[in-house]
Amino acid sequence: MALITHLQVVSVPVSDQDRAKAFYVDTLGFELRRDNPMGPGQRWVEVAPPGAATSLTLVTWFPTMPPGSLKGLVLATDDVDRAVAELHERGVEFLDPLTDAPWGRWATFDDPDGNGWVLQQSR
Repeated sequence: MALITHLQVVSVPVSDQDRAKAFYVDTLGFELRRDNPMGPGQRWVEVAPPGAATSLTLVTWFPTMPPGSLKGLVLATDDVDRAVAELHERGVEFLDPLTDAPWGRWATFDDPDGNGWVLQQSR
């Protein structure tokens, strides 16, 4: 049996949990898994693509992780052209045109805090 079985949660540093939650849930279509108090003035806000094993927690409490400091996380899609078109209609600003590479087709965007994402369709 493996000592580590999977990646469960990735912390995404944000400045405003409500604004970030709206972006990930309403704009990207993620599901809200939890929004609970976790201490004085703190909340655990967890979102994920529907059915995904790994989720994101939208954090404000790590001083060494300023909002916008996370870069290069990859989101998978089966149809990147359609996903880019739909997300653009929802207000997502892509930083570059769709790009082809030997491993797939991809485009990049930032969340409202500047955390950088890659939306990719693998080959």
